[in-house]
Amino acid sequence: MQEELDRFDIYLEKVCGLALRTRLLRIHYLSKFLPSVFKHGPIDLATLRPKDIEQFVIHHGEGCTRGSIQVICCCLRTYLRFRAFEGDCTEALIAAVPRIRYWQLASLPKRLTDQELKQFLAAFDRTTVDGRRNYPMARCLVDLGLRAGEVARLKLEHFDWRQGTLQIVGSKGRRVDVLPLPVQTGRAIVQYLRNARPKCASRDLFVRHMAPLDRPLTTEIVRWAMRCAYARAGLSRPYPGSHALRHSFACRLFNAGASLKEIADVLRHRSLNSSTIYTKVDLKRLTAVALPWPGRTA
Repeated sequence: MQEELDRFDIYLEKVCGLALRTRLLRIHYLSKFLPSVFKHGPIDLATLRPKDIEQFVIHHGEGCTRGSIQVICCCLRTYLRFRAFEGDCTEALIAAVPRIRYWQLASLPKRLTDQELKQFLAAFDRTTVDGRRNYPMARCLVDLGLRAGEVARLKLEHFDWRQGTLQIVGSKGRRVDVLPLPVQTGRAIVQYLRNARPKCASRDLFVRHMAPLDRPLTTEIVRWAMRCAYARAGLSRPYPGSHALRHSFACRLFNAGASLKEIADVLRHRSLNSSTIYTKVDLKRLTAVALPWPGRTA
């Protein structure tokens, strides 16, 4: 089974061109699927029944959101296409994978109000070493709309201090983008570099404060630091998550008059459709185009 997982991972990278985090998630679900249907025997798709796939999705999707169940189903379809790529007949099995109804724009983006953002940023104790590191990480999320993984991958050479720009390398779209560096964000980073960053050989901007110092900071550490700040700020459960800061950044841009194209460029969306969700938070413009309620008297 480990050999099968390794071959599937190569397929995801070389054929599908998926990023590491996406590959790890699909490998994770496949590592649960294979033992559940083949036990410890050989992987023989001829013995796999459509009912086995349905039962796996029902069991592992219990208590999950629609989006998470959709990821599980996508993983199974990708694996079956991989086996078809290898020469197996998997059309009937692919058709047996449930299709979860999921409307991308059905809900409002999770975002923080201006007051909540002030509470959140004030929750970092910059008299401590951890606070001096976590505060500039938060400013990157709040002021630039970066993803948590992009913050973790920032390196010293990505900054052009004379031009006042930041280079984003290895983003979700696998592009290299250059963003203007806001003054307050740059000031927080400089204070961290001067007063809190441990001396080490790592070229990563944000590093660990406990040995081994040269190991890169993970995305999970960035998210955990933001989660702790939410708790200290007294924001209600469930915690919005680090991605809510990216949504908040986009909503502020839209409310300030930025176009969808400008928002898509700053957030580095490959399609404008990914940015259309932010039109739902502009209540002033939506009120202007709303039809009158049929039961309302003149």
